[in-house]
Amino acid sequence: MTSDKVNLFIYGSLRDRRVFKSVCGYSFTVKRSRVTERTLFAELALLARHRRVSPDNVYYYAVEDKSSRIEGFVIHDIPQEAMAEIDHYEGKRYKRQTVKVDTSDGSVETEAYLVSRESMKKYFGDRFHVNLIHELWLRKRIEKFLKKVTRPGDRTLDAEIERQADRELLATTERDLIISHYHTDAVSDYYLEHELWRPRPSVKSLYDDEKAVPFIENYLDLVIKQVLLNQLEEKIYSRYRFEIDHMRSSQRYFNRSVSLLIALQMLNINKASVDLIIQQRRSTMPYKDYDLFDYIKYAVGAARSLFDHRVAHNYLGRVKVNIQSGLTPLGAEIELSNLGFAAVEPQRSIRKLTDPQYDGFRYFHDFKLDVLSWKLGGYIDDHSGSTGLSGLQGFLEMAPGRLNVEGELSRPATADPWLLNQLIGEIVTFYDVRPHSLHLSFQLRKKQIGSQQILPLEFVKCLLALGGDLAKRDSRRLWISRMQYDEIKQHIRGEELVFARTNKRSWYMGEDEIADKPPVQAMAVVQQYKFIRLQKTANYEPLILCLKGLQFAYNPGDYLTAEQLQSSPSLRADYEELKRWAQGPEEISLQTISRFLNTVRDGLMIEYHHRPAHQLYYINWALGAIEVQLKMFNKRIREFKQ
Repeated sequence: MTSDKVNLFIYGSLRDRRVFKSVCGYSFTVKRSRVTERTLFAELALLARHRRVSPDNVYYYAVEDKSSRIEGFVIHDIPQEAMAEIDHYEGKRYKRQTVKVDTSDGSVETEAYLVSRESMKKYFGDRFHVNLIHELWLRKRIEKFLKKVTRPGDRTLDAEIERQADRELLATTERDLIISHYHTDAVSDYYLEHELWRPRPSVKSLYDDEKAVPFIENYLDLVIKQVLLNQLEEKIYSRYRFEIDHMRSSQRYFNRSVSLLIALQMLNINKASVDLIIQQRRSTMPYKDYDLFDYIKYAVGAARSLFDHRVAHNYLGRVKVNIQSGLTPLGAEIELSNLGFAAVEPQRSIRKLTDPQYDGFRYFHDFKLDVLSWKLGGYIDDHSGSTGLSGLQGFLEMAPGRLNVEGELSRPATADPWLLNQLIGEIVTFYDVRPHSLHLSFQLRKKQIGSQQILPLEFVKCLLALGGDLAKRDSRRLWISRMQYDEIKQHIRGEELVFARTNKRSWYMGEDEIADKPPVQAMAVVQQYKFIRLQKTANYEPLILCLKGLQFAYNPGDYLTAEQLQSSPSLRADYEELKRWAQGPEEISLQTISRFLNTVRDGLMIEYHHRPAHQLYYINWALGAIEVQLKMFNKRIREFKQ
């Protein structure tokens, strides 16, 4: 930047080249080779400690906010006469200030049009407040509503606990209000009360249901545990929100992953205390004398004795030390069932199996566990595509970051393999239900979509060796249980192997701020691997890194769809060979293991713009762990054959 020229950071309407040119007579380009006398060079930049808001739904404003940053462009070397036109365009509400922005080449000093909080409040009042801290503002409105309808005027501790219990039952309504109104004007009191007002649910009708009675106590125990988790997580997130939000590399990630992990750890390590709370409930609150709300209120009060901010702070420190965040958004679906693969029809009827603990989660919705478990994305999956219906029987599925089952809304849980693995392990420990299967999701980059390849057969064998569960078929034979129980096979359009699938994910409800469509980044495409057996003691961190490396080096797609098998004789031959191998696995050759590891390493070394996103020691640790697991697979086969 010379004395007669200015760098300018733009973050609003000027990002549109046509608008920029109409204002000052110059265009801009992100490619240096295309710079001309009337076309200026621009590069992507981040303005730290500021937040972009649009209280009038027309113009964007940048205000100070320590926990946020703004993405935009820095336009280099704008002539003074052009800046004069831009000054006139921006108007009196903005003040041009000198700031520093971060670019790929480092820090750049530039001008930017900023506003103060005071001027925003002066011009827009509550509308500015809504856009700046919408979630906190909406939560306060909900608190006000509860104080009005739940024991109005009562300020005792018992009244406050009762309001928190009411809030537990409004959790998904509050979540949907925040998501759907994040980019809109202030919500009216009438609309808010209309959405929030509903009678407290009751389970008393189940007390006289002979089929339900054997399971009622178990469901109430689960309700107590779930509310304890919610209460601890809320306390952790509220107390350490600043640190937790700064651990997310993007606002697109689920904001509760770290606080959920810490809450799960605190409860799992204090299992004896949790069991004591549950036992006390059983001895003092027989179910025929109370209703669902009474048990939720009991759990809210009990949670106060479990929370210790010093312990929570120690766990937060452990997360900070161990976090290994990369660039790839990650997600997981955790399936639990006491019936294993027979949790869904037709296997349940064929084998005539029953779940003595939860009856296949038939009463999950009756006890409002779909609401209480929303932070973990809990729902019942019967593999039929049905959602939100009472009486469903199937797997209890948890997916941190899933925001709405019916709307298929979700955010990535994290970009950190260590954190995701920790969440998986703690969730499996928390729920007293047999683990069954694990689905891992990896968000694809735009250039990967449409150019995916089919994994080589030998690589599929390596992955099944790592996660497909090598188990005893009988006293003399082993097999890959995820294949042989037909858990990842289906026969809808012909036989196919549901080993991996490419799916779309959305995290947005409502309209964009300036257009009647969702923002581009709201829709993502993910590659989801469904072949993995879920086990309590397993460490999935190396496998997560392994699949991420394959994604970048090989870019695998669906495997194997009915259409692929119908159109390709070679894939049909591979499938038959894979089924034969899974029925009686043979050792994987050292050459295949070496080629597999090299492919994974190549991918991990280019995640961050052709550079590794993780430290080399971490990548080497993961590769070493994968190699050991594959060699142990071979050793187990050798020993079993002897």
